[in-house]
Amino acid sequence: WLAFLGLGQQPPTPSWGNMLAEYLPFYNTHPWMMFIPGTAIVLSVLAFILLGDGLRDALDPRLRGSI
Repeated sequence: WLAFLGLGQQPPTPSWGNMLAEYLPFYNTHPWMMFIPGTAIVLSVLAFILLGDGLRDALDPRLRGSI
């Protein structure tokens, strides 16, 4: 994701951000090319959020007695 902003890995190293940046000129004619790397970023971020919430619920001693 940082590669899309120019701060991450530089091409030719493959990353989802590089894929998004590479497909950006084709967005007007072929918008579906951005769907797979964009969806991968969204799903991985969502997975980390849910993992963090699950770990907090399992390990936070203040929440153990509230259920």
